Amino acid sequence: MIISGLAGGNSPVSDSTSHSLSMASQVLQLLLLLHCFYFTFTASKHPLDPLSLNEIIQLKRIISKSNLSSSNLTFHQVDLDEPPKDQVIQWLKSSHPSPPPRRAKVIARTDGTTTHEITVDLGAKTITSDLIYTGHGYPPFTLDELEQATQLPLKDPRLSNSIKKRRLDLSKVFCEPLSVGWFGENTTKRLTRAVCFYGRDTNNIFARPIEGISLLIDIDQMRVIEFSDRFVVPLPKAEGTSYESSSQSSSFSSTICCMVKKKSGGGGGGVEIEGHRIKWRNWDLHARLDTRAGLVVSTASVFDEAKRQTRRVLYQGHVSEVFVPYMDPTSEWFYRAFMDLGEYGFGLPVNSLQEGIDCPGNAAYMDGVMVGAAGQPVRVSNVICVFERYGGDVSWRHTEIGVTGKVIQVGRAEVSLVVRAVSTIGNYDYILDWEFMESGPIKVGVGVTGVLEMKSVPYTNKDQIMEDLYGSFVAENTVGVHHDHFITYYLDLDIDGVSNSLIKAKMRTKRATDVNTPRKSYWTVDREAAKTESDARIQLGPPVDLIVVNPNKKTKVGNDVGYLLIPAPPATSLLSDDDYPQIRAAYTRYQVWVTPHNRSERWAAGLYADRSRGDDGLAVWSHKNRGIENTDIVVWHTVGFHHIPCQEDFPVMPTLHGGFELRPFNFFDSNPLLKAKPPTYVSWANCSLTP
Repeated sequence: MIISGLAGGNSPVSDSTSHSLSMASQVLQLLLLLHCFYFTFTASKHPLDPLSLNEIIQLKRIISKSNLSSSNLTFHQVDLDEPPKDQVIQWLKSSHPSPPPRRAKVIARTDGTTTHEITVDLGAKTITSDLIYTGHGYPPFTLDELEQATQLPLKDPRLSNSIKKRRLDLSKVFCEPLSVGWFGENTTKRLTRAVCFYGRDTNNIFARPIEGISLLIDIDQMRVIEFSDRFVVPLPKAEGTSYESSSQSSSFSSTICCMVKKKSGGGGGGVEIEGHRIKWRNWDLHARLDTRAGLVVSTASVFDEAKRQTRRVLYQGHVSEVFVPYMDPTSEWFYRAFMDLGEYGFGLPVNSLQEGIDCPGNAAYMDGVMVGAAGQPVRVSNVICVFERYGGDVSWRHTEIGVTGKVIQVGRAEVSLVVRAVSTIGNYDYILDWEFMESGPIKVGVGVTGVLEMKSVPYTNKDQIMEDLYGSFVAENTVGVHHDHFITYYLDLDIDGVSNSLIKAKMRTKRATDVNTPRKSYWTVDREAAKTESDARIQLGPPVDLIVVNPNKKTKVGNDVGYLLIPAPPATSLLSDDDYPQIRAAYTRYQVWVTPHNRSERWAAGLYADRSRGDDGLAVWSHKNRGIENTDIVVWHTVGFHHIPCQEDFPVMPTLHGGFELRPFNFFDSNPLLKAKPPTYVSWANCSLTP
């Protein structure tokens, strides 16, 4: 049992979970923790490990010695240039692996005019490729650019005059730069449109929008090129907008009670973390932070006790894009149709996770290293947490009374491993979970919380409203605008190997005419393998099971081994096909797509999503109609929310949960839990059901 150097140290504990414990109780809890979990951190280098701090320093040094150094260079996206998949798989199989070459992929701009795609060989200390991108769209904004665009409006005398006209204090004004999309323009610039909020007497700036004012900003030149002040609307009051617990009162209190699992024999307990590689019970996987995707889970394999071998399930999975279109077509709102990953990224705005709020007390943490606009490394602590979860769920159970003289009650508690990260894009927070079950499923969850995007209106009661406000009236002078969240996942499944197929198991009603029975009907299953990409564009609705199988591997009784996709509830875009935001996000028309594996195809809206025109991305690639049967395939699945705001979403929104499950389907020869030892339990000291 080893505990060494939990990355980043312990996260802060919130005031709602801090308890006064005696020294004896603290010692007892520590002993319980030592007995229940072990965490091992070593420096083992995995081919998919993110770029280290030293590698980023080296990368910048290599580029600074090139002819690029003579230009005004900004770094927009810097990540590991992943080795070819076959090299990674070979490394995993080898007992004495020699790691593939370490390379970095850089998207940078020079002099605010030219986009470069640079590949750097870190071992050879050289730039191996420098391509200039000439297509449509732009790379994500840097944090430095967004910070400058936040401050720039406050220096504009026209804004100062408009704020004075409203009798507000300019020092309490915050302006947020927003991406502007594309609406048919033949030529485009890198632009943001800044909208402003009033922060006096509240910590919830988004609850007090200053309606009618906007500033169009040329990001490359960092100047305001258009100012608009079209109308004045009463500012929502500050009272009732704060969301900090110290400002709230309640008649009730609660105690969080932790139940933890004791380490059992036979390799059944604890979590081992070797660099970014995680081993837990029968699972072995890799987790890292990516500048664009945020949390990336790779090389997930499960140990089959019956076969006594490790079997591959998921080569890589991550969020590919998040499309958030708002449903207000007016001048102040029409452009708000965001591509959160392609325009901002989930990695740079990742959160340092807090113990007791974001992650439980038994979590271990990983740090992350991002790259700033000048190419400098930026370390962020506690960006990923890893923990065992027990929530009182039942993995399986049965009561049997048919055995003479006995009542048999048997079962197993559900214990799982969770890998989590949280990213905040403006007003919204996204909680990303990958949950691994001992019985083989992978549950992928996304939680949406934070603060609504709101607009000010002149009404104080719903009865006064006689017009379409394109949203819900949630507070006096405040409307939460209708909008969508479409979170699209990239799932490179390798079910027992790379050669996979998608089986559509369609259920249909059949008349009972072929047997002598009083029944009139039953349902049967028609199985069909998707042969090309057009066969695998799926709008969910009619009953169908989607199973990724390896047609070259069979169970003992002859079934293809596979995993079933249990999808999120159906939610596709309701925008018309000719609407410009929908053209850019055409992939949201279907909830499931399947494409052949291609290293260059990872981002559903295309590599350059800011101001893109829909001429790159998943919908375009899929129309090549390539073969997808018995080959290396990628499944794309969109989790969608049509969000009609309500008063409970104000001033801060309770988490809205969604997700899907990848579940073994004839992957094992029988229930794998019957081969594994069940956990035993201990309880935390001073922890009971009542405070």
